[in-house]
Amino acid sequence: MQTVKMYDAVVVGAGFAGLYMLHRLRQQGMQARVIEAGDGVGGTWYWNRYPGARCDIPSMEYSYQFSDELQQEWQWSERYATQPELLRYANHVADRFELWPDIQLSTRVTACRFDADAGLWQVTLDPGAEVQARFVVMATGCLSVPNFPDIPGLQDFDGPVYHTGQWPHEGVDFSGRRVGVIGTGSSAIQSIPLIAEQAQSVTVFQRTPNYSIPAHNGPLDPDYVADIKANYADYRAANWQRGFGADFRDNELSALEVDDEQRQAEYEARWARGGLAFLAAFSDLVFDDDANATARDFIRNKIQGLVEDPQLAAQLTPDTPVGCKRLCVDTNYYETFNQDHVSLVDLREHPIEAVDAGGVRTASQAYEVDCLVLATGFDAMTGAVSRIDITGSQGQRLADKWAEGPRAYLGLATAGFPNLFLITGPGSPSVLSNMLPSIEHHVNWIAECIEHMQRHQKSVIDAQLAAEDEWVEHVNEVADASIYPRCNSWYLGANVPGKSRVFMPYLGVPPYVEKCREIADAGYTGFSLG
Repeated sequence: MQTVKMYDAVVVGAGFAGLYMLHRLRQQGMQARVIEAGDGVGGTWYWNRYPGARCDIPSMEYSYQFSDELQQEWQWSERYATQPELLRYANHVADRFELWPDIQLSTRVTACRFDADAGLWQVTLDPGAEVQARFVVMATGCLSVPNFPDIPGLQDFDGPVYHTGQWPHEGVDFSGRRVGVIGTGSSAIQSIPLIAEQAQSVTVFQRTPNYSIPAHNGPLDPDYVADIKANYADYRAANWQRGFGADFRDNELSALEVDDEQRQAEYEARWARGGLAFLAAFSDLVFDDDANATARDFIRNKIQGLVEDPQLAAQLTPDTPVGCKRLCVDTNYYETFNQDHVSLVDLREHPIEAVDAGGVRTASQAYEVDCLVLATGFDAMTGAVSRIDITGSQGQRLADKWAEGPRAYLGLATAGFPNLFLITGPGSPSVLSNMLPSIEHHVNWIAECIEHMQRHQKSVIDAQLAAEDEWVEHVNEVADASIYPRCNSWYLGANVPGKSRVFMPYLGVPPYVEKCREIADAGYTGFSLG
């Protein structure tokens, strides 16, 4: 009979969260095992290899801060790091901290069942092996499960179909090809300009236009890098006090308390700087409809100035508040539509009816294409966790508990599932923050919680249902005071058919960090330890 291997902790996923979680657990003398479905580390940066894939947070911030030596030695080449560079960084971390012996690649976790009598998780691995662990940590990522559109006939298409979230590792040559791109979210906005450089023609099928801010990407200035590295600790500390946990240079003024000239100058400066920091141009952009409308008008005017055809510009202009869907960062996205071989199909006027062997058929016309790119995003925040058959202490399945929307205390744990931790789970800032610091914050909190349990000879920790309910209510109260729930976005799961629409991230990094600290300092209030 085969002996079941026993670990102190099983970590699911070898992205940036899983790598650092493993490092922290090993520092504590714990025997941990990372289980990763892919055949390499890097998480989202392992899978997302589409043209133009890069982070939308400056690379000097989108990086680990747990090791000053790592911060000082690693050299980023561009303001916004590309996918290959981010993947090299993940592999460097695995090499530098000798993490490989405890990482099991090409293995998928299919089920986790908590044995209340033994106080252990029974973890089932594909193809049928089993391990046991005191703790299970879900480091599965917020954007890791591709969302495939339910389009009739898609399987009948004669040409290749590529999803941006599962891009071929060898790359794709679109030279001389007629390419159809379905979707206009971040991956489409990043990839379309580069696909258009190769393709004979590009037809973009757009359901909902998105706001995008120019990246103004380029090589990093050595003086800028030297200055950051000389003051990294202070720089990081300052970012923790900012709303999104990133150097957005938050403006404390209201967009409505300044005159038109001052407001326009601030927006112009933000546009010239580029990036997501546009959202912090004024303190009330994400809270006040009238303030947000001033940003909306500014970006609309920019789109009209960038796109030569007025009708096309109107089709590319959103009618939703700025930021309620993920703000995108681009290089020449709008300008790409000025090229004769690039066209847009507005699916609100001409919805897709089906895909056939030769291309895409809308309600009004058939479009012949040689290959299709599905830039249709992810089952965000919960997709990867929900796809694992997780059963808690009372026999409840997590998928059933979350059927009407995810419920988690602090985004770190969910009641009825003891010793199960979530990294950047629903109910935490996660995707409304700089993900790397948020990941480190959660990993540190989990590691310190386990240390607390060991000091006090506790073997089990579980979120209390009342505390969880109160936190979920608070998350929604904060969201309802903002513009975020005002449109159908993946923040609410609206991009996935049949998924309950619940606003999942928590808005506000500083108050969230403070709340987590208060709970830990008070002996983990809202949790039961036994």
